[in-house]
Amino acid sequence: MAHVLAKLRGARLVDVKAQLDKDAASHAEQGMYLEHLWQNAEDPAEVLFLFQVTDLDHCRQLVKKNHAQARQQDPAVSLPEMTFLEGL
Repeated sequence: MAHVLAKLRGARLVDVKAQLDKDAASHAEQGMYLEHLWQNAEDPAEVLFLFQVTDLDHCRQLVKKNHAQARQQDPAVSLPEMTFLEGL
């Protein structure tokens, strides 16, 4: 089972949750399903979230493309650090 762990700094948990809720249908179309959302207890400015993904390579390419587009629109945009995980 494949997962993607995202870590975002400088965001409020409530704002990240609202955006993830808004994007849930489009994420599902791409085979990405939100499993968990956390705020770092040691650093409230850090939010982490975990997606289960059906196709890790597709997800990796999609994230790369979307992050590149976001940086073109705003080079200072705050984007999550993504960790792509494969399980047994």
